[in-house]
Amino acid sequence: MIDHTVTSGTFTLGGQTFDVDNNVWVLGDDTECVVFDAPHDTEAIMKLVAGRRVLAMLATLAHDDHVRHAPELARLTGAPILLHPADLPLWRLTHPGREPDGELADGQIIEVAGTGVRVLHTPGHTPGACCFHVPDLGAVFTGDTLFQGGPGATGRSYSSFETIIPSIRDRLLVLPPETIVHTGHGPDTMIGTEQPRLEEWIRRGH
Repeated sequence: MIDHTVTSGTFTLGGQTFDVDNNVWVLGDDTECVVFDAPHDTEAIMKLVAGRRVLAMLATLAHDDHVRHAPELARLTGAPILLHPADLPLWRLTHPGREPDGELADGQIIEVAGTGVRVLHTPGHTPGACCFHVPDLGAVFTGDTLFQGGPGATGRSYSSFETIIPSIRDRLLVLPPETIVHTGHGPDTMIGTEQPRLEEWIRRGH
């Protein structure tokens, strides 16, 4: 099953701070789960966990609005924080002196509640951005790589429009069209809804 809440706070990068609402997703069964991202409110995340054993905190990226409470979540649950190593420079901006507990790698399979979660390295919004495909549920958790209506923003440091488009085209839009896209911010969408929009995104340099 998938549990969800929205937390509110700020995102800071390059000397600018913005108010943001972040989705938090928890995937598991009645006894164990994984948590995708740990943004603004540890208490809200722990309510979703609801006493289950947390196998890992899986970071979709290392912007502070996605990992700010990861160390506190790890302390409370004993779960390791897993992050793609290409995002370590961003992680260290928020948590100097506290490294993640393990690495995410493209193609890695993480087992939770009898279900496989496949790691897709999708750089562009950040160098180490990852999406998590759960074929058994027909779902993919895309963080800030793909939203309803377009790619994640690429106008800030550590990001690249020229990189995010191939990531989306080659790693996400090849998934079954009926795959539900659970994003890092805002509403869900579907792979089949976004597939026809690729050329439009490229034309406008979204």
